[in-house]
Amino acid sequence: MGILDDAKDLADSAGRHISEKAKDLREQASDALDGAKADAKVAKAEAERDSTEAKNEARKAMRDAG
Repeated sequence: MGILDDAKDLADSAGRHISEKAKDLREQASDALDGAKADAKVAKAEAERDSTEAKNEARKAMRDAG
């Protein structure tokens, strides 16, 4: 029964290996998604900051003109 045991061990090993690779890929995809979300939040915050600065500058220009 050595051949059958070897085949079973090989199948178990292959299954574990595939499972580990799938987990790694899932983690990489999750990390990439988290990075993209963080980049989007930064871009939004920068846009809001720029908008606020422009609004404040416009208000200051209106006060200075009036």
